[in-house]
Amino acid sequence: MAKKKEKIFVLDTSVLIHDHQAITNFDNNHVAIPITVLEELDKFKVGNDSKNFSAREVIRFIDKLSGSGSLMNWISLGPKKGKFKVVLDTNPKDLNAESVYAMGKNDHKIINAALVLKTEEKDKDIILITKDINLRIKAKALGIPAEDYETGKVSADNLEDASTVTVENLESDIIREIFTRGKIDESGILGTKKIANGYYILKNGKSSSLAYYNPLVDQLERIEKEFVYGIKPKNAEQAFALNALMNPNIKLVALQGVAGTGKTLLALASALEQSKAYQQIVLARPIVPLSNKEIGYLPGDAADKIGPYMEPLWDNLKFIKSQFGENEKKHKAILEMEQQGKIVITPLAFIRGRSFTNMMFIIDESQNLTPHEVKTIITRAGENTKIVFTGDCHQIDTPYLDENSNGLAYLIDRLRGQQLFAHVKLEKGERSELANMANELL
Repeated sequence: MAKKKEKIFVLDTSVLIHDHQAITNFDNNHVAIPITVLEELDKFKVGNDSKNFSAREVIRFIDKLSGSGSLMNWISLGPKKGKFKVVLDTNPKDLNAESVYAMGKNDHKIINAALVLKTEEKDKDIILITKDINLRIKAKALGIPAEDYETGKVSADNLEDASTVTVENLESDIIREIFTRGKIDESGILGTKKIANGYYILKNGKSSSLAYYNPLVDQLERIEKEFVYGIKPKNAEQAFALNALMNPNIKLVALQGVAGTGKTLLALASALEQSKAYQQIVLARPIVPLSNKEIGYLPGDAADKIGPYMEPLWDNLKFIKSQFGENEKKHKAILEMEQQGKIVITPLAFIRGRSFTNMMFIIDESQNLTPHEVKTIITRAGENTKIVFTGDCHQIDTPYLDENSNGLAYLIDRLRGQQLFAHVKLEKGERSELANMANELL
């Protein structure tokens, strides 16, 4: 039987920015990074964005790993791990990317480093790992196998699973009891469909009831469509979302759905309804530069630059205020909270490094976060804090994430069924008939 060839994985900058611990995630295989990647990390190390944080962490890790030794030699990554080195992009004589593609481009130098390894390590398989699809294609065209970074990726089937489960053909006594008492012992009603903080449509013929499974008391509880700060749910999923948002025992909520399903509006209305329970309400969203340009090119001061990115959040707040007259108590309460700084709308980067205590924290467009960024946010939660992530896993605006590798998908996949977590997938758009048509047909 032929001996299986050892592998050397060559990591691109995009992988290290996506996951600064990526070097340690290849089991007992060897890992190399082109010297060009070190140059790119050096460019990214200054700043307060997530990519700057990741660059600094990778640089610290490599420095600690190298000690006083040379990075041109293979260094052990630890017990049951492979080895690591930095590869020069000195062109092999027979083939190099810069003679085929353009000169001076870092992507081509990275391919050259992989070609160097292929020449030097003839007994090993050389595989380029990158989040950049076009770089993978270019590498394959020159005979270098190239793959996406799979760690943290979510199964497409898991992502498509609906959060709402319909339970058919129940006994009429069950529906009657949950209507009269408002709750019923679970006692096997859900069978294998039982999940902590799960949402259900219980049916018996034409009779049905919306229900929530409370894992703390092992009961199914009836859900009513009730107004929350002037906003009334228009469908079952919105009712489920409001239940999760208003439940003090659920500390982490993920609202998934296409544009117009009401994710951010419901989260904000729930936060306002519970404003007395929290010291501050914070709405944040990651800034995704337009056409890959940083916001520095936009005119004006910092507030002017970030204004266009934050406008959708302000629109939701304006809509809620519009449900009340200017002299009504709730309208005045919102204005007062804005003036006192109890409601804050800000780019996510502006609150990096903070600990979140006694607040309701809503992160919009969270599909544009990496799994590591989502983890970092949650691990900063202090006492009496509720965190809500909203987004559409199919609407990615950053170049190195996709529907299976983004932070929102990762969160839903890893935490589904935990007692502190609830996930609601909003299926039906409620913005307008025109918006629904676009979502369905375009």
